Amino acid sequence: MKLVLFGISLFLILGESCAQKEMKKPDDKSNKNLKTMNVKSETITFGTGCFWCTEAVFQQLEGVIKVTSGYSGGHVVNPTYEQVCEKNTGHAEVCQLEYDPSKISVDELLSVFWQTHDPTTPNRQGNDVGPQYRSVIFYHTDEQKLKAEKYKEELSKSGAWDKPIITAIEPFTNFYPAENYHQNYYNQNGNQPYCYFVIRPKLEKFEKVFKDKLKK
Repeated sequence: MKLVLFGISLFLILGESCAQKEMKKPDDKSNKNLKTMNVKSETITFGTGCFWCTEAVFQQLEGVIKVTSGYSGGHVVNPTYEQVCEKNTGHAEVCQLEYDPSKISVDELLSVFWQTHDPTTPNRQGNDVGPQYRSVIFYHTDEQKLKAEKYKEELSKSGAWDKPIITAIEPFTNFYPAENYHQNYYNQNGNQPYCYFVIRPKLEKFEKVFKDKLKK
């Protein structure tokens, strides 16, 4: 099966670095869409560059219960944002998704993952540069691993990008939630320059492509 992604270039927004923006104290009611007792959820962890962008995208999907921004894949325990930005902790900025597999499948999550960032640029998304911005999937189950590898292989064969896909597919080992001011960032800081000029255009394009998958 050949997968053709339309409008890939529209998602590659060259904006300001998320590591340099002014931050607003979050609302304690962030990530209101919490897990209910009757939902059998699963977890997957994605890195697509700045976690503010990743969070803003996946929060909108029907079936995604909770999105938590944080750090994965490194060797430093409980790293701070400043430490990660120094580029020597080994961590990637990621979002850990809790989702209801009866409402959204791994395949659908992977489709959104690959269509909302550039998986061909090593350690870079737009003007955000460094190993913490690498493209990576941290799988939590064998099913996630197999589907991620299959999807990557099919995309590589399809020629959807001119350059090779370098997305890493790695077993989940650790996750450290980011500081509170990073959580629910776009919803709390929509008028900040990075949110307005980088995240908002990206979201508008995402919403057009995945309009049938959005929360009502």
